[in-house]
Amino acid sequence: MQTKLLEFIPIEAQSMVNNLLAVDNLTVKIKSERKTRHGDYRELPNGEHQITVNSNLNPYRFLITLIHEIAHFEAYKKYGRFIKPHGKEWKHTFQYLMLPFLHPEIFPLEILPLLARHFKNPKASSDTDTHLALALKQFDEPSDKTYVFEIPLGQSFKLYNGRVFKKGNKRRKRIECVEVKTGKLYLFSPNAEVELID
Repeated sequence: MQTKLLEFIPIEAQSMVNNLLAVDNLTVKIKSERKTRHGDYRELPNGEHQITVNSNLNPYRFLITLIHEIAHFEAYKKYGRFIKPHGKEWKHTFQYLMLPFLHPEIFPLEILPLLARHFKNPKASSDTDTHLALALKQFDEPSDKTYVFEIPLGQSFKLYNGRVFKKGNKRRKRIECVEVKTGKLYLFSPNAEVELID
């Protein structure tokens, strides 16, 4: 396995990750930050399999993302290409692969109960779990970003692409935000990271 990959995960998890990746024809590439995803998995035209993970993730989020993507590969191998990307086969595989990592030697104690709850029924992204996302964020490098749910009602904010929005009311799971330039209404995940405008 590539030595560089080990630099991104907790030391105590490195041998287990090595063992997971040693048996498969799977390439892991470290990518610069992508705003729309933490990582991905795909089968390449030559039949090889590739996982990419963003380099800007903290070690705990990086590890979760890596195992998330390995679970896609393992579910593909076991169940075939026609399963749903985040269906029951992937969920069971992700749970099975993640369980050995849920220990205080690997994850901080304050995160473990949140991880245990999350992995009862893992979602397509850990970012949709507000409590877990917030707990993981405390281990990120300091930044000027904040979550949409933390912003006061009526406050303006901008996205990485420069588009400006004003926060509106909360629906059941999403938050209504109006794009200032067009007046169009958009629904945001509460955990979307944005930049406040003074």
